Amino acid sequence: MIIDPVQVFKTSDRAIIPTGSPTSVAPLPTITNNLPLKPELQFIGDTGKRTLWVVFALMLLASAGFSALAWRVPVSRRLYHVITTLIVIIASISYFAMATGQGVAVNTIHYTDGNEFVPDIHHVVKRQVFWARYVDWALTTPLLLLDLGFLAGLSGAHITMAIVADLIMILTGLFAAFGIEGTPQKWGWYTIAVISYLVIIWHLAVNGRAQAHARSQQVVSFFVAIAGFTILVWTAYPIVWGIADGARRISVDSEIIAYAVLDLLAKPVFGIWLLVTHANIPETNIDLGGFWSNGLERDGALRLRDDDGA
Repeated sequence: MIIDPVQVFKTSDRAIIPTGSPTSVAPLPTITNNLPLKPELQFIGDTGKRTLWVVFALMLLASAGFSALAWRVPVSRRLYHVITTLIVIIASISYFAMATGQGVAVNTIHYTDGNEFVPDIHHVVKRQVFWARYVDWALTTPLLLLDLGFLAGLSGAHITMAIVADLIMILTGLFAAFGIEGTPQKWGWYTIAVISYLVIIWHLAVNGRAQAHARSQQVVSFFVAIAGFTILVWTAYPIVWGIADGARRISVDSEIIAYAVLDLLAKPVFGIWLLVTHANIPETNIDLGGFWSNGLERDGALRLRDDDGA
């Protein structure tokens, strides 16, 4: 009996030679970016919270210490003490607000990673911005400039211009912190803030130094030292802002620690240095007249009917 090998292959349970059309291959899944976005949360941690409480306590101690120093001098010589004490009191309030979870907002940042071969990948970052810090700076840095302006003997015009530039710097820094990512807006505000800071440096380094020279060599030496220290510390603030709120290169906790160190240098350290040295340099005293210590006397009261013929 002759067996046809072709017939065997056809009737076999497992066909050796394919007899049908090739099976179609399912299309490869495409990459989509329609999935719900899970935001990256950049929030304060335990280290940041502890730092805020520690700085609050240090600012409170400085407030008590500066107040005690003020009671040891006559009212007529307490101008620097009053200003410097207000600085650390405001700072302690600000740090208490931040430590208790107030004075903070969440800035939502959207950005896109483009790719040539796959669809763009969208990211969402939610980062905490402590706006109480900007309120603190808007109140305390003008007072710091008052201390330096009085120390150098700056005119009212120069002090006013420096304070206005300072307020512009702080407010535009706050606007930049909430600026829209990927647009010129954010870094435009930052640029305005930096330019305003240069105006402040001009008034301190040029006008302030010139006025201090007119008082005494001891005054100018002290002013150059403490103003140079202030400028150095203040210059670090926009650098920290650039790598923190600006580029988000460091965590919120690292940002808090960096600002805490700078605030301690710019306020309590500055204050104790100013008050102790001022006590040993009589030329730094400022005579504001009897109003500062005694109020308006009867002879100095306004007479509203002098010109009405009565």
